[in-house]
Amino acid sequence: MSQTLSCMIMRGGTSRGPYLKIADLPQDREACAEVLLKVMGSGHELQLDGIGGGNSLTSKVAMVGLSTHPDADVDYLFAQVGILEKKVDFSPNCGNMLSGVAPYAIETGLFPAAQGKTTVRIHNLNTGKIIHATVLTPNGQVQYDGDTIISGTNSPAAPIELTFLDVEGAKTGKLLPTGQLSDVIDSIEVTCLDAATPVVLINAQDLNKTGSESPAELDSDIEFMARLENIRLQAGELMGMGDVSNSVIPKPILVSPALHGGTITARYFVPHKCHKALAVTGSIAIVTACCTPGTVAAKIVKNQNAESYFVLEHPSGTIELSVKRKQGDQDSLESVSLIRTAKKIMSGNIYLS
Repeated sequence: MSQTLSCMIMRGGTSRGPYLKIADLPQDREACAEVLLKVMGSGHELQLDGIGGGNSLTSKVAMVGLSTHPDADVDYLFAQVGILEKKVDFSPNCGNMLSGVAPYAIETGLFPAAQGKTTVRIHNLNTGKIIHATVLTPNGQVQYDGDTIISGTNSPAAPIELTFLDVEGAKTGKLLPTGQLSDVIDSIEVTCLDAATPVVLINAQDLNKTGSESPAELDSDIEFMARLENIRLQAGELMGMGDVSNSVIPKPILVSPALHGGTITARYFVPHKCHKALAVTGSIAIVTACCTPGTVAAKIVKNQNAESYFVLEHPSGTIELSVKRKQGDQDSLESVSLIRTAKKIMSGNIYLS
């Protein structure tokens, strides 16, 4: 393989990382992982030999190629790359990096732009699910400038609408992998749910937290973090995922009553640090739980199973989502939509050594 890789660095939602062509990478996952570790400079806290940013939100890679699915236009493979640890996890999807997939596909000629707006149907290889991304393309060019601001970023941009279809059972094949609306782990009630990504929902109060703590406060509570990880590991077993000690899923989420007029407050873990905002896939899982009577989240929000619009409060602000319910079944979702933004930062070659 060449010692250089064509690359575009983009901010996707509240994350940032390189976007690469699947065709330029080894098909073997282990060999691909070795390349990605070099790209990001893993093994050093600052990732000095690569382009990682020393944070889980900036140590992500999006790989895009021609679709292998009849109902999609492009394939998208996501990788969460370790910082100090030389590990690459291909198991989760990332909805924030997903925000840059349609712009990248258009920019690199993988999909043609329409006049005005372009919808790209994206097949996520991590989960097998389909997402529709609609971007502004005046004069057949991707528009990045705009006045849409999403919490967790510091500049406005053009809106990108993401619609996730058939969100249930992204990894396990079941909305409720344990078969229960709630389970008890270490005397704590939890909901193990798989919608866009597998999560473990916990009422913050049950772990002696308010749910409004800052990420730094939660990360520095060593005893709490150890207990949270222990619950996550047991939840992974209950969900049929086996030993998840080397996987970033399922993701633990603390939920609590909203404080600023929203639907619910959330603290999302990735999984060993608290997210400074809220992951798109995690947001979808929370909204799905809010729409499912009997879950830990539904018990907090109450009477939300008929709503179609949700505002989730997180450390950096809010994220808004809308749902479309299945006809004849108000407790099941046909799709979940939200607005993200993306920014093209640079394009060029990455040199591997």
